[in-house]
Amino acid sequence: MRDLLVTGIFFGVLPFIFKRPWVGILLWCWLGYMNPHRQAWGFAYDFPFASICAIVTIMAFLFSKEKKEMVWTRETVLLLMFIGWMFITTVFAFYSELAWLQWNKVWKIQLMIFLTVMIIKERQHLHWMIWVIALSLGYYGVKGGIFTIVHGGSFRVQGPTGTFFSGNNEMALVLAMLIPLIRYLHLQEPRKWVRLGLASAMVLSGVAAIGSQSRGGLIAMAAMGLFLWLKSRHKFVMGFYMVIAVAIVAAVMPQEWYDRMSTIKTYQEDESALGRINAWHTAFNVAKGRVTGGGFEMFQAPTFRQYAPDPFRVHDVHSIYFEVMGEHGFIGLGMFILLAVFAWIRANQVIRECKNDPQRKWAADLAAMIQVSLVGYGAGGAFLGLAYFDLTYHLMIILILVAKFSGVLEKPAYIPAKSAFVRPAARVENK
Repeated sequence: MRDLLVTGIFFGVLPFIFKRPWVGILLWCWLGYMNPHRQAWGFAYDFPFASICAIVTIMAFLFSKEKKEMVWTRETVLLLMFIGWMFITTVFAFYSELAWLQWNKVWKIQLMIFLTVMIIKERQHLHWMIWVIALSLGYYGVKGGIFTIVHGGSFRVQGPTGTFFSGNNEMALVLAMLIPLIRYLHLQEPRKWVRLGLASAMVLSGVAAIGSQSRGGLIAMAAMGLFLWLKSRHKFVMGFYMVIAVAIVAAVMPQEWYDRMSTIKTYQEDESALGRINAWHTAFNVAKGRVTGGGFEMFQAPTFRQYAPDPFRVHDVHSIYFEVMGEHGFIGLGMFILLAVFAWIRANQVIRECKNDPQRKWAADLAAMIQVSLVGYGAGGAFLGLAYFDLTYHLMIILILVAKFSGVLEKPAYIPAKSAFVRPAARVENK
């Protein structure tokens, strides 16, 4: 039944893409973030929905009468350079077959990220895209929060099998990034019943993140929560929702959860933590010895035998920073961090120029919430491996679109009569 439902929705929406390519971006977001086919158990489970969607979207866009132009900024240029560098490191990867398989996933994701900039041309379409992302990931947040409450936190919340966030650690990080996006929608929503639903989704997603029993997820939630409160317009309301989430966690989580979280302070005695540290040393040693790093999927037993301080303690790297360092060298890590810095600067620019303009306040809200998401990603990512997840790069690209639709990217026009540079007003339809 689920197979038929997912297939019916997919092929029901597909024809609309030919006239409206932006619908293809929304459909791809639904497939990429919710992974509805992974909720089925029949023919739909491995059906190439995303590939078909991407092909149809690209063809529809190429044959449409829409203007084909890329928004080139320092962020998009650097991201393109980073993708090119990842290709070079894949050529020289330790494990060629595994590396090319991963590269095949990564470049397809990045292609759709760039297409998002070219195809999404209106603010309303961007708003709907955020709704699709929030609903797609929020499904797991709400479901996981209810699951945690019903079972008293006895079981871990995990993501759908066969996805980037299938593990409990990755699921926690994704939910920490999701909550600020739900908060943005909450700020913009005029209908009380929808706002109540979004508030409930935020609380349940927070409970689900804790219910993942991920120590890195707890760090991500703590950092994200602090910045979410600081960046929120209505701090009392946001604080109230946080208190509710904390109260639920305190009431349902078992003693075993507190015991597990307490091991953060005693990592020297924890086998998992020691394994991660050994993998981090391995990543550093590989990057120090090879300009291109070890390529995708380099954290294999033979690599540890040659580069690890403890050659027989093989462990997943569980860190976005050391993952990129080991797989793409110091050059790749530098680009990765610089992307985040550029995104942060862009968000500050949008906030500074739009926060006092009632018609563009939405842009300041969204930029601030993306910053909060990136804080959660950066803090939790230090102990969780999710370096190539779509949402991180989508958020950076969304910032570019926010700057575009709010008029922040408009270059000042020179008017000789006044001998001054003035910024032209943003187009009405983009507001």
